Amino acid sequence: MAYASNATTAATLNPLGLVAGFFRAIGNGLVKMAEANHRVNRARTLMALSDEQLAARGMKREDVVKHVFGDIMYI
Repeated sequence: MAYASNATTAATLNPLGLVAGFFRAIGNGLVKMAEANHRVNRARTLMALSDEQLAARGMKREDVVKHVFGDIMYI
């Protein structure tokens, strides 16, 4: 004989859990949007280069973010 316990039902109807899930979903969506940004992909590509490869491009590792985002973030 199978039956559902009240603890399982109460856990799924937890209002704080629903609110937290809502904000978690929004946060995950924002992260996915940011990761799809071509500037983020460019920064990742440059950060994957060695220091020597960056130097050949006239850059230092600490300047990658400024190089990629400088025109829109005024940094």
